[in-house]
Amino acid sequence: MKPQIRILLYSILFFLYLTATQFFLSLGQILKTDPYITLGCGFAVFNLIYAFFALKWKPLLNIICAVGIAALSLFLALQFTNLHYFIDYDPYQVKTAIFANAVLSIIFWEIVYQVKIRKQ
Repeated sequence: MKPQIRILLYSILFFLYLTATQFFLSLGQILKTDPYITLGCGFAVFNLIYAFFALKWKPLLNIICAVGIAALSLFLALQFTNLHYFIDYDPYQVKTAIFANAVLSIIFWEIVYQVKIRKQ
């Protein structure tokens, strides 16, 4: 896959993460579930769509990578917000968690892509 196409796909994925977070949180309130579970499942769906349509790998590899990246990036984003680096700019650390999750997901997708390409 060309770098320009990957950058475009990552930009779309980043935009989807940022815009859909509020929807997933609202959905979690309606369903009365834990917001982290709702966010994780929603981001896993985005990752699955990305994996199946953009990467077109084996189905089991797509599912494992999508769910693993969603869970790992959400966990690390929450750990990053606990460091309180941007407490002056974002007192509740909500925007920091959203941006960290989106950036970490894209970084992990690029790592998985590079590993997969190097193995071929």
